[in-house]
Amino acid sequence: MIQRRTLLAASAAFVAAETTFGRPARAEGSYIIGTLFPMAGPNAEYGTIFTAGAQMALTHIAEDKTLGKPVELRAEDSQSTPQGGATGMTKLANVDHAIYTLVGFTGVSKAAAPIGQRNKVVMVNGGGVGPDLSGLAPLFWNVIPLIDKEIAALLPWMKGQSFKRVALVYVDDPLGNAVLKQMNTVLPTIGATLAGSYSIAPTAQQFGPIAAKIRDANADVIYFASYGAQQSQIIKQLRDNGLSQQMMTYSAATIPSVRGLAEAEGLVFTAQVSDWSASDPVTARFVKDWRAKYNGDPSTYHQNYYNAVWLFGLLVQSLEKAGKPVDGEALRAELLRVRKFPLAGGDGSFDDNCDISFPIQVNRMKGGSFEKIG
Repeated sequence: MIQRRTLLAASAAFVAAETTFGRPARAEGSYIIGTLFPMAGPNAEYGTIFTAGAQMALTHIAEDKTLGKPVELRAEDSQSTPQGGATGMTKLANVDHAIYTLVGFTGVSKAAAPIGQRNKVVMVNGGGVGPDLSGLAPLFWNVIPLIDKEIAALLPWMKGQSFKRVALVYVDDPLGNAVLKQMNTVLPTIGATLAGSYSIAPTAQQFGPIAAKIRDANADVIYFASYGAQQSQIIKQLRDNGLSQQMMTYSAATIPSVRGLAEAEGLVFTAQVSDWSASDPVTARFVKDWRAKYNGDPSTYHQNYYNAVWLFGLLVQSLEKAGKPVDGEALRAELLRVRKFPLAGGDGSFDDNCDISFPIQVNRMKGGSFEKIG
């Protein structure tokens, strides 16, 4: 909780500084990076985490003095809704004149993408995992493996546990519906089936009735696809209602509020590989400075948004050296020319859809942290 309060305070101070006396005027002679994160409400924890990762990369870029102009961050609250995503992206593109934005959440990303593309603004996602975010728009990039890759990585472990009947609890939005479709497709390949699927509203907080349905369905494992504060309520209430089956989910569970939940002990989840002992210069610097500042290890979300901003620095540095303009189309052309970049966590390679390739591992929650199990 100490780490979370520290990050919340840092994020609040940052947003206050950037928005004094209304929206700031465009900073002449600066590169503008926008952020489109939830900064209030039940998903504000993500906005705090995402922003902290981005800010550390900005600090490192400034320390290195490799760019010809300073980089400024401008924040818009996405409210974690499609409407907030559309409104926020419009302001970032037309008022702040951002050339590069950081986005998260599947629904927010899908609403923002056509606006960013129309205004030639690069959008980089490090948090949303809906599979339809791949190839969403030419200027929409993913620095996080999408959930179809996470589920595929989980299947061999599930098969080894002989799980046959899966209960799926999924939020009724683009992410949850994509997970439902994916599960119906892939579970038969390991001899398993959906014993029951239960949709929940993004704002739902009462899950006792669903616990009863899962019990009646005789499921031997429970997979939930949700995010934010809702995850903790799902875990706690299913356990409080006597369900002892193995619970599983995806990388959204790496947030502190889930890791610190006693009922989350033993939770199995997938996430990209994060080897904080790696000796490459980018990873070593990121981890060393993170531990010094926050007295703990970063999460994969911190890593993703650090990488999103660090990637911006690498691309702009190359464009400046070549005497080329720095705009959305030039940034994309440079990304596809180079393809492979030194990032926190190791080299990241991008495909034709501008999706990153990172290996994925299966983890088990243990004592507020997690261990690799597959």
